Amino acid sequence: MFAVINELVKDLSSQFEIIDENRKIILFEISKAIQLKIDNNEPIDLVYICTHNSRRSHFGQVAASIAAATCSISNVNTYSGGTEETAFNQNAIQALESFGMDVIGDGRDPNPTYFVFFGGNQFSICFSKKYNHSANPKTNYIAIMTCSDADENCPIISGSSHRFSTPYSDPKESDNTPYSSETYKNRFKQILLETLFVFSKLKQRN
Repeated sequence: MFAVINELVKDLSSQFEIIDENRKIILFEISKAIQLKIDNNEPIDLVYICTHNSRRSHFGQVAASIAAATCSISNVNTYSGGTEETAFNQNAIQALESFGMDVIGDGRDPNPTYFVFFGGNQFSICFSKKYNHSANPKTNYIAIMTCSDADENCPIISGSSHRFSTPYSDPKESDNTPYSSETYKNRFKQILLETLFVFSKLKQRN
């Protein structure tokens, strides 16, 4: 993992006390669902879902990949999707780059595929798609809703073994303001903080 990402992870991992206690309840439940798959020696497929699959769901996907690597949890596959297909938002991409990640797109228009590298051979593949896209798992996956709109409009996520709601404020609200960059960076840090908390509670299967 890149040194700058390691430093970010180290810093956030010392701040779990700032997570609201009510929020920790749902995060513990996500940990338990992942632990069940570890204990059963099953693949851990995590699909982060928001409406447009452009910001928060991609942040969740990347954060989970980083958290799994940090905590040495193997057999973890991270995905994202939406109720609509748009594109990975450029402000979100710039936020990831500001933390030292290499984000490389294939140049396709209007919905490029990006490789988000957080280590030499560690990366997530990100592009906007519906949550039931062929690139995502169809069964036995854990669905994590990252926005209230998708949560309300998709009460049932077909094929998922578990479904959790962890809505985050939309950084889109800061677009075209002087606060945009800081808002996007803070949102990713919040998502990474909580995802690190989830993975810190896991134990590898003996």
